[in-house]
Parts: sequence; structure tokens; C-alpha cells
Amino acid sequence: MTLALEVEEVFAVGGVLSRAADQFMPRSGQTEMALAVARAIEGAYPLVVEASTGVGKTFSYLVPALLSGERVLLSTATKALQDQLFGRDLPRLVEALGLPVQTALLKGRASYLCLHRMEMARQEAYLPDGVSVRALARIEEWSKVTRTGDLAELPGLDERSPMIPLVTSTRENCLGGTCPRFKACHVNLARRDAMAADVVVINHHLFFADLAVRESGVAELLPSVRIAIFDEAHQLNETGVQFLGTNLTTAQLLDFARDMLATGLQLARGLVDWQEVVSAVEHAARELRLCAGKQYPGTKLRWVGECPEGLNTVEWKSALEAVYASCEQACAALDTVSEIAPDFGRLHERAMELAGRSHSFVNACQPGCVRWADVGTQLRLVESPLDISKAMKSKVLSTAGDSAKSWIFTSATLGDDDKLSWFTQPCGLEHAEVLRVGSPFDYQRQAAVYVPQGFPKPGDAAHTVQVAASAARWSRQLGGRTMVLTTTLRALRAIGDSLREAFLNSADMEILVQGAMPKRLLIERFREGSASGGKGCVLVASASFWEGIDVPGDALQLVIIDKLPFPPPNDPLAEARAKLLEAQGRSSFNDYFLPEAAVALKQGAGRLIRRESDEGILVVCDSRLATMGYGRRLLRALPPMKRLMSEDELMERLQALTRTCTRDCLQT
Repeated sequence: MTLALEVEEVFAVGGVLSRAADQFMPRSGQTEMALAVARAIEGAYPLVVEASTGVGKTFSYLVPALLSGERVLLSTATKALQDQLFGRDLPRLVEALGLPVQTALLKGRASYLCLHRMEMARQEAYLPDGVSVRALARIEEWSKVTRTGDLAELPGLDERSPMIPLVTSTRENCLGGTCPRFKACHVNLARRDAMAADVVVINHHLFFADLAVRESGVAELLPSVRIAIFDEAHQLNETGVQFLGTNLTTAQLLDFARDMLATGLQLARGLVDWQEVVSAVEHAARELRLCAGKQYPGTKLRWVGECPEGLNTVEWKSALEAVYASCEQACAALDTVSEIAPDFGRLHERAMELAGRSHSFVNACQPGCVRWADVGTQLRLVESPLDISKAMKSKVLSTAGDSAKSWIFTSATLGDDDKLSWFTQPCGLEHAEVLRVGSPFDYQRQAAVYVPQGFPKPGDAAHTVQVAASAARWSRQLGGRTMVLTTTLRALRAIGDSLREAFLNSADMEILVQGAMPKRLLIERFREGSASGGKGCVLVASASFWEGIDVPGDALQLVIIDKLPFPPPNDPLAEARAKLLEAQGRSSFNDYFLPEAAVALKQGAGRLIRRESDEGILVVCDSRLATMGYGRRLLRALPPMKRLMSEDELMERLQALTRTCTRDCLQT
């Protein structure tokens, strides 16, 4: 029996899935995707699948992958999705199919407790601000009972905790085989489990980090894996360019200086003037940051000449050369004590790498790359390729010396044309087979879209004021259950502040703003808003909240997008990509900015309808969607929702949702 026939039987009425799961209902789109994945596995060719919300793409790729009987690599976008796939979806399906499959979870170093660094932290004479001895003691207690060392298992540990860098390792500070706790190392144990497993779950960051430096253990897995599946693949290109270029940050320099001082004073006090060596690195890092001056946090400075735009060339080059010189001085100092402990050998390697990076930024940018400086509390220098196509073709899709592989790429949003060019071109997948599977949801009945007219232009300061005032009016009618998605952090702050003021003395409404608490807690509080019958909630968010947020049911029934999510034209990476297209005789607007906006808009709209029973309204506060010619293309990219033509229609629809929710609450 072919793999495709086996897959078809599993998804059929009365098949394995319908017997194993009470909630399972056969869906033609889910079966269509599963069969396409099965054919790609049997035929050993790359497949790109855009599977709209509700298709059930996870089972569509897992079933044929598991039934293939081969080793499989599964990669998803975030560690949270990794945990969900490994802890919930995979076990359920393995049990349902009755397969003797061994699975493993593999994350990056920063996810695992480093026993050696934990012990070093306890011996330090001081701990950084915000890190208490009690917090360290709590981790030490947990370290005695954990099997995996995965910090995600530790209850109440904020992912932003300043404790985490002290008790985890990085590629730069890991001692490898010379570490005194090497045998018990959680990172190595996780890699060992991965090498022995039939199915290994990783994330995109780990995958590309390995392509860049071949350090995470994925490189050892790839030769033995013929089937690789990338879920949430729309993030691949942007994730990849982060790792395939060169980065140097003042935070890296200061962390290195801190580690060098702590290790030097602990293991080789008096042999080197550690204060002097460390002070030189710290001073050079701070002087480099000062060169960038006062900038709005998150500012990206173009860097097409000898220094970033608007900075003094002489001062900049001098500061960069001082960084290089201080790292070279650190190399010389560490070389004199390298035989005392393996820690010094690793520090020496870090010093050499930092010196090399700083020296590369003194030289001209590499062809085919773009360079810029990110300015915040710290300064980050970046040199990045424009896309990942070259790396994918040479390091991933190449079959030279190996048997042909089956690479599957899937997401709910991969483009707005039949060829899914937005995704396939920058990822080097122009010749892959492409499949688009529509959603099973009845969007005409379940959802509506409204584009208000008469709003100020998006670039006008009054536009944000109008969005905030309207969001207050609409969410008040609905009793909360509203998510406001902004395209900039500036708009996030302005709208959040306005809504807090509008509901300052309200006993019925709570305004949640991104950054006020960890993302996971924000989402949990928002979900509880309606379910608990307490205060209604409005969540104002940007960036990562546009995707990957699942709030089904009545808790979210209104999504407001402040304006069309075009890439910032002055963003160095966007600008370089646009210039490349223009040089090729293509339209940067039609071939880059418009597809980018279409995909982002689809992602934002995708927060609204998550189940067959959901109902809701999408409001896009940008009249260009209705008045400009390209607006039709963007509207076509959205699910086929009912169009509301006036605010009166919007308020009627909101009232209907309010009545429905009230009735449901009374019944429960």
C-alpha cells in the first residue's frame, strides 16, 4: 500500500482519527494537504503549502510524516509552539496511530540550565541588579529534580528575568568538553536524545543558528534526516537573515567583560590586572554607543558608507578601532593564563571572535548584503544578506552527495498570489510544488470587515487620536473583547495611554498594553476577561502579537488594525530590497511593499476567527484600503468577510454580538 493510501484511510470517515478523537471531523482541505505531503515524501521533492486557518495543518503533515517510518525533523517558529507540538499534538497522534515512535525536543542553549554557570553565579561576590540570592536558590532547588533542565518547566520564571543569562550558557561562553559538569550537561543530554529519536522537534532560530555556525547539534542530525517539515514557515526568511549575517552588540562586549572579570578574579587573581583589561573593553563599548548619540529607541541607522548615517566618521572609526584594540588586549592577557582553567581558553576564543567582528565592521560591507546600526539602550551593528535563498539552495535544498530529500514548508499565510512568490522567491523555492488550501470557515456568516471613511491620513498625528477614540467607543459597546493591533510602537504607546485615560474610572473595563507584563500573562488575562464574567478587556499590542495568538470563542470578537502594515520605507533592509528590485527593472511597490503588507494584514486578521463557532468583526482604520487601486488586492488577500459600509452597520453588528454573548453567558 502506498503512503498516500495509508494517509487517506487515517483521515476517512470511521478512520483512525475519527475513532481516536471525539472532536475530529473529516475536512476535505485537511485530507488534500495530507495527501500532498504524502506524495512529496514518496517523490522526494520540496512542497510549499498555504493552509488557511481551520484546515488543521498540524495533523496534515504529522500523519504522513509518522506513517512514512523515516526519521523526521520538525521545525516551528517559537519555543512555545515547539512545546505545544512536542507535548500535546505529537503524543496524541502517536498514540492514535499506535506507532512505536521515539520523539525528542531540542532547543537552543539559552533554554537549558547550565550547571557550571549556576555554580559560578553562587560563588560571585555580587549579583546584578534585579537578581536575588533567593531567586538563585529557587533555581538550585529545581536543578536537583529536573531531568531535562529546560527552564520552561520552572513555574513562575519570567522569560525576561535577569537571572537567566547567569544560569545558562551561550556558544561564546560554553566550555564544551573541558567543562567540569560536561557529563551532566543538559544541552548535551538533549542532543543525545535527539540523535536517538525518530522525530525531533526544533525551532527556526535553532535551525538557522546551526546553518550559520554549525554549533547547535542540528548539523549532526541533517545527514540522517530525509524529511524536514517547517511549520509557520512565513517566518523563515526574516529568521534566517538574523543568523546568516554578522552581528556585534555593545551588550556582547559588556557581557564578555563581566565574565572575564569574574573568572579572572576567581581563578587568577594577581596574575593579570583584570580591572585594567576589563575597563578598556567596557570603555570602548560605551564610547561606541555614545557615538550613536540620542536616538528614538528602536531607530535603525542606514550604513552605506564608512559609518552609519548622521554620525561623525572620524569618531565612529576611532571608536570601532578602540573596540578592536581592547579585544586584542584581552586576547593577550587571557593567553598568559590559558593553561590555568578551561574557562580562560573559552574567554580567549570569545575575545578573538569579538575582535574579528569589530574588524569586519571597519571594512566595507560584503557584496549582496546590507549594513545598519540598531540604536537602543545598547547598540547593535548588523550586516545581513537580503534573503536566505543562497543559503537555502547551497546548504539545505542541495542534494549533492545525498539522496533527494523531502522538504515541506507550510503556514496559514505565504503570499497573495497563486505561486506564493512572497515566500518562495526569497527562500530559493521557485521550483517547489505549491498548494493553497482554503479555510473551512464560513466567513460571510461568521465575520465582517469595516473600513471607516473620513479618518485623518495614516501619517497625520490626528490619525492615532482618532483610532484611540473610535476603539474606546466600539469596545465599550462590545464590553471589551477587543484587540487593537498597531503597526508601530509609538502608536502602541499613544493608543494604550488614550484608552487607559478613557476608562480610568471604569469598573467594567481593563486596558492591557503590550510590555506591561510578559506576553503569556497578557494573553491569559485577556482570555479570562470575558470567560470570568468580570471586567471586559481591551488588549493593545504590536509586533509579535500580529501572529501566533489563539483566542477562540467570545473572548475576542473585535480586531482593530490602526493602518495598513507596509514595511517602513526607511528601514535599511526594506530599502536595500526595494533598490535591488528597481535595479532589476521591477516595481518595488508591487513586488515587495504590497505583498509584505498583504501577508501582514492576513496575519493580523487571522486573530479573529479561530473556530467554526466564532464570530467577529475586523476594522482596518485606513481609508486607502477602500480608496486606492491597490486596496482591492489587499482586500482579496483577506478572508471573504461580509463588508460593512457605515459605522451604523458596525454598531448594529456589535450590538448583535453583545446580545449573543449575553444570552450565552446567562445559559451557562
